[in-house]
Amino acid sequence: MPARRFSVTALVVAVMSVFAVMAPSASAITGGEPDGELHPNVGLILFYDGDGRFRCSATLISPTVLLTAAHCTSGTVGSTLVTFDSVIAEQPPSPLPVAADPSVGYTPEEITAAGYLSGTAYTHPDYSDFTDLANWNDVGVIVLDEPVVGIEPATVAPEGFLEQYTQPTLNSTIFEVVGYGTEVRKPEAGPQKPQPMSYPLIRRYTTSPGQKLTPQILQLNGNPNDVRGGGGTCFGDSGGPVFLDGYLVAVTSYGYTANCRYLGGYQRVDIPVVQDWLGTVS
Repeated sequence: MPARRFSVTALVVAVMSVFAVMAPSASAITGGEPDGELHPNVGLILFYDGDGRFRCSATLISPTVLLTAAHCTSGTVGSTLVTFDSVIAEQPPSPLPVAADPSVGYTPEEITAAGYLSGTAYTHPDYSDFTDLANWNDVGVIVLDEPVVGIEPATVAPEGFLEQYTQPTLNSTIFEVVGYGTEVRKPEAGPQKPQPMSYPLIRRYTTSPGQKLTPQILQLNGNPNDVRGGGGTCFGDSGGPVFLDGYLVAVTSYGYTANCRYLGGYQRVDIPVVQDWLGTVS
C-alpha cells in the first residue's frame, strides 16, 4: 500500500527493515462499520498525478482546509475533488468523474460541474517521502476554492497531546479511525480468504488499540480479531483521521500487510513540525 496516495502505506522498507512494502492502492477500514453521519467532517479526495487517478481520505479542520497525508498531495496535477458524501457507490460504477485530460488533472470547472467541491493540494515542505523516519512529516492539506457550510470542522489536538499516552497507558487506549478505504472481507465466490474489496465505496469507522508511540508516529493494532478494538485501516484510508477524546491526533500513513490485518502507522499531528506548518495554511 505505499507507492502513492491510493494507499495507506508507503515504501517503509527503506527506513526500517521490519516494515513490509505494500502495493500501490488506497487504504480502507478493516472490521469497521458504515459511518453514516457520525463523522460528517471526514471526506473523500480524488486527484491525478503522473501515474493516474488516486483517492484518499481527509478531514475538514477549518471551513476551507482539509487535513490529509502528504503522499495524498505530493505530485498532484490540477485540482483535487472533495466530497463529504458518506455513501459514494454501493456497487460499481462509481459516479466520480474522469478528467477530460488526465495529464493535467481535474479543472475546477469539471469538478464543480459534476457536483463536487474543488481545492488545491499542498504538501508539508519537510515531507521525507518515506525515507527518514525521524522526519516523516506525512502531512498535506487541501485548500478549498470556497468555504464549506453546514459541517463542523474537527479540532486538531494541541501540541504534545499524545505524550501522556506512553506505555502501558497506550496499550489500553482505544483510538477511532475513519476513512473511505476498501473493506476487507471474504469474496462471494472463489477462495474464502479475506481480501480488500473496492465496493461498496463508503465512509467507515472502527476502533484500534495503541501499540507504539514515537516522536513522529502513532502505531495502532489493526487486527480485527483483537478483542480490545474493532480493526484498522486499509487501502484508501490514507490521510484519514485518528480521533481520541474529541481531538484529531494523527492521519493514516502506512500499513504492514497486504490484507490490512496487522499494525498500522499514523502520522502524528500534535507535534511542532506539523502544527507550525498548519498554522500557515489553516
